[in-house]
Amino acid sequence: MSDSDDHTPTYVEAGKEFSRDMNYVPDRITRDARRPEHGPVEGGLWPVEPGRYRLVAAKACPWANRAIIVRSLLGLEDVISLGTPGPTHDKRSWTFDLDAGGRDPVLGIERLQEAYFKRFPGYERGITVPAVVDIPTGELVTNDFPWITHDLFFEWREHHREGAPDLWPADLREEMDEVMQRIFTEVNNGVYRCGFAGSQESYDAAYDRLWTAMDWLEERLSDRRYLMGDAITEADVRLFTTLARFDAVYHGHFKCNRVKLTEMPHLWGYARDLFQTPGFGDNTDFEQIKAHYYVVHTDINPSGVIPAGPDPDVWLTPHGRG
Repeated sequence: MSDSDDHTPTYVEAGKEFSRDMNYVPDRITRDARRPEHGPVEGGLWPVEPGRYRLVAAKACPWANRAIIVRSLLGLEDVISLGTPGPTHDKRSWTFDLDAGGRDPVLGIERLQEAYFKRFPGYERGITVPAVVDIPTGELVTNDFPWITHDLFFEWREHHREGAPDLWPADLREEMDEVMQRIFTEVNNGVYRCGFAGSQESYDAAYDRLWTAMDWLEERLSDRRYLMGDAITEADVRLFTTLARFDAVYHGHFKCNRVKLTEMPHLWGYARDLFQTPGFGDNTDFEQIKAHYYVVHTDINPSGVIPAGPDPDVWLTPHGRG
């Protein structure tokens, strides 16, 4: 099964469970193109250079949305430019249909696929977002989404705004890695495992796994403001993009319908707390989110009808978690 936010709009395979393709271009952008202190180095190394790179990230996609949020939290808007494809795509690629003339104003391309092909002619894997593109050459640098946000924090640190949050606190890093891994496998990916299940058996197993994790999160957030304590970390960004899509998409479209997010007091208060924090809600577009899932996933929603609700104003109600 290919990545659910890639170039192909057919995701459900009869009789099979969903499995995400995690093979991405593994290049890293580091200070002076040095070997990074954390994580693998399986691809090339590119130097940190303000103004050189463009982050291409659709607000509709949760994996891309997290990169947009981290870029904003760290104050890198003037250091790394942002290109935003529209919420829908076809079999070939994400497209820049939100921009004048249907072209990215910096890269001059109509399809993100062009940057992939510039570096890898005939690239056969998914044309995914987020993607970092080298502006001078127009070539893809990397689409390895977990490491993109990691490196925005560790490698671009000298360009962060004054007072930027410590998204990877050293004393919590070991526990945070465990929390983020569970969030990724059971929640971020868990909703897709439900939505693209190809059999009743695989759906039932996915549903149970998801709600076991959601109950764990509800309990964890009962005695702390954020996942790791009193301050926002990368773990919160990674969970938020799934929670922001839960009632609008995953509850119905992906059949994750035991209860709504709004019916889980601690998770719902926590989600609103983040939404009302600069960098989160102002980078969340519910109309684009709904358009992406309900239009692109034709095997789940063949009519292409986009639901009118839920009312986004509920995200602005008091959360009581200060």
